Amino acid sequence: MRAGVSTACLYPEPVEECLYQLAVNGVSNVELFLNTHSELKKSFAHGIADILKRFDVNCASLHPFTCEIETLMLFSDYERRLSDALEFHRHYFDFMNIVGAEIFVLHGAKAGVTKERYCERYSELFRLGKKFGVTVAVENVSRCLSSSSAFIRDISRMLGDEFAFVLDTKQAIRSGESPFAFIDAAGKKLRHVHISDSGPLGDCLPIGKGSFRFDDFFRRVNSVSPECNVILELYRSNFDNISELLRSSSILSAMTGRYGTEGAV
Repeated sequence: MRAGVSTACLYPEPVEECLYQLAVNGVSNVELFLNTHSELKKSFAHGIADILKRFDVNCASLHPFTCEIETLMLFSDYERRLSDALEFHRHYFDFMNIVGAEIFVLHGAKAGVTKERYCERYSELFRLGKKFGVTVAVENVSRCLSSSSAFIRDISRMLGDEFAFVLDTKQAIRSGESPFAFIDAAGKKLRHVHISDSGPLGDCLPIGKGSFRFDDFFRRVNSVSPECNVILELYRSNFDNISELLRSSSILSAMTGRYGTEGAV
């Protein structure tokens, strides 16, 4: 496992400034959260790649700004819209090739889409990603069909090798499920983790501010997916300043470092 930090933690600062702040403070593994169309330009991607190279930072993954319209664009009955959406995702995958990211985070469809339709459309995007060397991975999100570990188990079985999973611990808790249930559902198809602490004060806390069972969690993750990235993802309202964010990153790095891979700080 390798620890890292999402640029989303510092939103709404521009993504390149978020990246610079993390990099200059020693974070060596990141997830990039793109926020608008212009950030998909190749010139912008090369600027991001220059920052990554300058500070020797790895980009593990990319989170798209279009996640809220994935139901409309990818899973509707309108075939032309699907074609356009697949074409648009080529820009994401080109960007990922420039910055070296391998995991594309997909929220997927909300209610009203059958499992069969879900798997059919996800497979199309998954196969397109593979042409670019990118893995499209479904994230459990409380407002989406992926909020259910049973749904993840079912589509994993239906899709076979054409499936990958991103586990978000806070989203599991918001869905009324244990993050451990999603590990069991996805098994070796778990490829990426978004993590935060949780407890009486909330479900998206700096590490050390809650009572999440980190040791048990990392043992379980390590048993099924020892190579996955574990990315700290907090909302800006959940920590006071970048020093607190970096403390959480340092703690996370130390915890994942027990499993044989260098962490983020």
